[in-house]
Amino acid sequence: MAKIKYTKNELKAQRDALTRFRRYLPTLMLKKQQLQMELRGLEAQIAEKRGEEEKARADLTPWVKLFSEPFDFTPYIQIKEIERSTGNIAGVAIPIFGSITFIEEMPDLFETPAWVDSGTDLLRQLIRLRVERQIIEEQHRLLSAELRTTSQRVNLFEKVKIPECRENIRVIRIFMGDQQTAAVARSKIAKGKSVEKVRSS
Repeated sequence: MAKIKYTKNELKAQRDALTRFRRYLPTLMLKKQQLQMELRGLEAQIAEKRGEEEKARADLTPWVKLFSEPFDFTPYIQIKEIERSTGNIAGVAIPIFGSITFIEEMPDLFETPAWVDSGTDLLRQLIRLRVERQIIEEQHRLLSAELRTTSQRVNLFEKVKIPECRENIRVIRIFMGDQQTAAVARSKIAKGKSVEKVRSS
C-alpha cells in the first residue's frame, strides 16, 4: 500500500480515485463479458473450419492413389494474394478474411492427366480453408490477450484499488477526527488555564 498523507487534500484525492475506479469497473466488466462471448463464437468457428478441412481431406481420399502418380501441383496452387481487412471487437483491431486468389496457371489438357483439374480444385479449397482458420485463430489469439489484460484490470480494481481507497479514506477520516478531538481538548485546556489565570490575578 502506498504511503498516504493525512490531509483534506489527500482525502479528496482518495475519494476522486474511488469514484473513478467505480465508474470504470462496470465498463471493464462489460468488455470482459463481450470478449468472452466473442471468444466462444471464434472457438465454434475454428471447430467448424477444422470440420470443413477434415471433410475436404476425406474428399481427397479417392484421389490419393492418383496423387501417388508423380505430378507437381505447385504451379497450380500458388497463392497470388490473400485479401484481409481489419475489424474491431471491443477496441481490439483484428484481421478479417476477405478472399484468396491463386496464380491462374492452367494445366495443359493434352500434357496432364484428366484428374488434375479436380485435384487442383480440391487442394485450393483445402488451402483456402486453412488460411481462413489461421486468420480466425489469429483473431482468437488477439482477443485472448486482450481478455487477459482486461481480467487483470478488473481484478486490480475490484480486489486492490477500490478496497485500498476505501481503507485510505477510513484511516484519513479517523486521523482527522482524532486531530479535531485533540484540537478541541487543547482548546478547552487552554481556555481553562486562561480562566484560571484571570481568577488568580
